[in-house]
Amino acid sequence: QLQASGGGLVQAGGSLRLSCTASGRTFSSYVFGWFRQAPGKEREFVATISWTGDSTSYADSVKGRFTISRDNAKNTVSLQMNSLKSEDTAVYYCAADMYWGATAPGNYRYWGQGTQVTVSS
Repeated sequence: QLQASGGGLVQAGGSLRLSCTASGRTFSSYVFGWFRQAPGKEREFVATISWTGDSTSYADSVKGRFTISRDNAKNTVSLQMNSLKSEDTAVYYCAADMYWGATAPGNYRYWGQGTQVTVSS
């Protein structure tokens, strides 16, 4: 079970840190991803991190501004979002699966409930 938190309202240029906690003892067996969905748009890939955290991948739209990380001892994956823009406004979801490299939502088996991020301009 995945639980996302940390969303909120922030001004453009500001920062937020999202967290995703997972229950269970096999946390390190999973690759995690962050996705987002804005109103009227399809869910899109934001970032993903490998089992040990040594590999990460980002959507071009967030590269250089967002950082994904994980702490396997705490069963937590985080998304640090800096220099936020109005177009980053969306519901953000964390997701997990066992295989590295996927950016399509359909490739992730497990999903959290989402947390709203609103960036005011």
